[in-house]
Amino acid sequence: MQVLKQPLSFSVRFAAILISVIAVGFLMIIAEEFIIPLVFAVLFSILLLPLAKNFEAKLKLPRGAASGISVILFFVCLGIILYTVGSQIANLSKDWPLFQQQLRGSLNDLQHWIAVKFNYNMAKQKNYIHNATSGAISSGTAFLGSTLLSVTSLMLFIVLTLIYTFFMLLYRTTLLKFLIALVNERHNQTVNAVVSDIQVVIRKYILGLLLEMLIVAILCWISFGILAIKYFILLGLITALFNVVPYVGIFTALFISALITFATTGISTHLLLVVIIVVCIHLIDSNILLPFIVGSKVSINALITVLGVVAGEMTWGLPGMFLSVPLIAMAKIVCDRVEPLKPWAILLGHEKKENKVLKFPKRKKRIVDAAK
Repeated sequence: MQVLKQPLSFSVRFAAILISVIAVGFLMIIAEEFIIPLVFAVLFSILLLPLAKNFEAKLKLPRGAASGISVILFFVCLGIILYTVGSQIANLSKDWPLFQQQLRGSLNDLQHWIAVKFNYNMAKQKNYIHNATSGAISSGTAFLGSTLLSVTSLMLFIVLTLIYTFFMLLYRTTLLKFLIALVNERHNQTVNAVVSDIQVVIRKYILGLLLEMLIVAILCWISFGILAIKYFILLGLITALFNVVPYVGIFTALFISALITFATTGISTHLLLVVIIVVCIHLIDSNILLPFIVGSKVSINALITVLGVVAGEMTWGLPGMFLSVPLIAMAKIVCDRVEPLKPWAILLGHEKKENKVLKFPKRKKRIVDAAK
């Protein structure tokens, strides 16, 4: 007896998709300590794959040695960046009493200016500030303690990520064979194409992003250095690092830069110039550097990018904000290659502008009657 296969209704398909999304999101939250280093390892292994292949081909090194050397070089570069940021934060912590004193003085000047300009007396201002900040001050010690305790977790996270990266480079052929074995033989070319596209797109995206961060940091260092802003190296690094997070990072970098400048110089032209410089650098980056360096390597529309950043922060916090764009880019590549998922690729991608060809109406030939 032949059974007729009827397509599932829209409500059934929508319910299946919704349940799958909820299940995947729940697993991502409860297993974040395992998944986050693994996702970073995937990105780093894609970045280091050409280097490992060059060591194998040119230096005739075995795959294990080539993978280990690549990971060690990457760890050295990462260590230099972390050491620079840590040394700048250490300098800031040494000047913390002076920082607090200058911040109090700047706040007193600001309160006096508000009292003079808006006739809002100092007592009311102090009462408002006390009510607004009492909760934050009471929880400040606990927050500082949790931050210090998180250093161990950070080191463990880095070690696990590097170990995962090494093994992914070492067993890359086995992992590819596993992916091919999961699907039907007629889809082998599709799997190879998806893996190849992901490698090319993610590698170019990460390299372009690193170059973009370097240029942003140099622009900040030059601009803040000319203004003789204190901790200008730290502010440049913060602006470059938070610039990786689309749309949200610039506001965080602007707030931190303005706060440190306000504490060191008070309400002055330096504070206004720092705000203007950060905004101008962001405009240059988003309109010139990002399209030219990164280009259309990750063709995701702005709405999906913002939603991805928000969802990443809700799921994994700050690491989720960094990983949202690469993960969405990988998902779009898969959707582009798999026929049933192409509608989702349309949703994730940019809207293609069709070139409209103007069609002029054909002129009717006038028939001239010779008799007239």
